[in-house]
Amino acid sequence: MPISRFKISIFILSKYNIHLMATLCWYCRRGGSLFKVPEVLIPPTGARVMSLTDGLSKMSKSAPSDQSRINLLDPKDVIANKIKRCKTDSFPGLEFDNPERPECNNLLSIYQLVTGRLKEEVASECQNMNWGTFKANLADALIDHLHPIQARYEEITSDPGYLDRVLMEGASKATDIAEVTLSNVYQAMGFLRR
Repeated sequence: MPISRFKISIFILSKYNIHLMATLCWYCRRGGSLFKVPEVLIPPTGARVMSLTDGLSKMSKSAPSDQSRINLLDPKDVIANKIKRCKTDSFPGLEFDNPERPECNNLLSIYQLVTGRLKEEVASECQNMNWGTFKANLADALIDHLHPIQARYEEITSDPGYLDRVLMEGASKATDIAEVTLSNVYQAMGFLRR
């Protein structure tokens, strides 16, 4: 289960409830399993993307300035403008993991994330770049990365009934699965179904 490091407490509570159920239920104590125990997955890169206006604060849709973030549906020219105007520093060259350069680390991490390259490859490619060249590359990479998402959004919103059909199908499948699971829980706990 992909999860933000800030949501781990909810994940731990879910895991605790599954284990509690297993200790209370005779079926589970005999080796049976009612629920899948989730495993946490925290991606090494991109789990926390920082603001374009402050490399020490998290990028957030609730931030007052739209300039601080890239929205999934931002047009190409808006993305390019936000990247062009984002906060940088005056040090020569670009490098990861320098605590004195949080904005540099943030922008390189975003570039690494959207290009799918290894950190070492990005560091090698960008170490001698100036900000103007790098920002143009980053804007192009972001635009390319977001294009399929934006195209799919346009496709979905062009058919008003599509979302309703997907929701109905999903609700039907979820109901079928939930009924089987609930029936198994009732049986394992020794409850009678009405």
